[in-house]
Amino acid sequence: MFRFALTRLAEAIPVIFIIITLTFFMVRLAPGGPFDGDKQMPESVREALDAHYGLDKPLIVQYWNYLVDLVQGDLGPSFNFPGWTVNELIADKIPVSLELGLYSLCIALLVGIIIGVTASIRPNSWSDYIPMSLAMLGICLPTFVVGPILLLIFALDIPVFNVSGWNFPRDRVLPSLTLGLFYAAYIARLTRGSMLEVRNQDYMRTALAKGLPTWRVYLIHGLRNGILPVISYMGPAAAGLISGSFVVETIFHIPGLGRFFVASAINRDYTLVMGTVILYAVLIIGFNLISDLVQARLNPRQRFE
Repeated sequence: MFRFALTRLAEAIPVIFIIITLTFFMVRLAPGGPFDGDKQMPESVREALDAHYGLDKPLIVQYWNYLVDLVQGDLGPSFNFPGWTVNELIADKIPVSLELGLYSLCIALLVGIIIGVTASIRPNSWSDYIPMSLAMLGICLPTFVVGPILLLIFALDIPVFNVSGWNFPRDRVLPSLTLGLFYAAYIARLTRGSMLEVRNQDYMRTALAKGLPTWRVYLIHGLRNGILPVISYMGPAAAGLISGSFVVETIFHIPGLGRFFVASAINRDYTLVMGTVILYAVLIIGFNLISDLVQARLNPRQRFE
């Protein structure tokens, strides 16, 4: 298992390097600059700012200097937040996005697995059609549609929750549901499909023939193998729940890193965009690695494939 993990880590290093390189040159070559949005300033001031941040150097020199600083763990200063480094800004914002992602992940797994298992117990019946129709509806409705609908119903028509903010525990409910239910729909369909294959296995029929309760046979005996496709999906999905919260954080005005990333991209804050992209890339690769390790643990044959 240790060798398997090391192999996966070794494969991740060139991927991260390519992402850093592509992002660096794409951001720098995009039209506009970090100081274009400011009020008109004398050319001498602009040149002084470029010299201060090293933007007057050739692009390849800027790239090399960025890599040198990155190896030392320094993501550089922010262009639009004077006095702040990118490390400090990310450390200040990422806890909110992680909290939102964690709540959404719990909702996605709980709702998705329960609906998927329930639908697989009696396929081609009403207990299958209704939850799968709801799952298909959840897949078709993106978060930028579900979020405003939930706001209209539960914050304006029925004022149970606040329209925006991240100050009280109830402020977590609507954003987490918006993000979690979207992924729960995929998990429900994956769980149903894999459980339909597992339910025909000999050990499942034997367990049912022994008179064990149906819920126990499916949840304890069947779910061990039926959950493998879901675990494979959860690698990128878990990262997506954190990094893909741009829209949800914008709709609900949550002060997380996703909303911050959008603002930094609009303001051409090169170093902040780079720092956020690198963080999300590491998260995606890390969650995929965890997913592979869990699958290898549950299914040892994957270690040798």
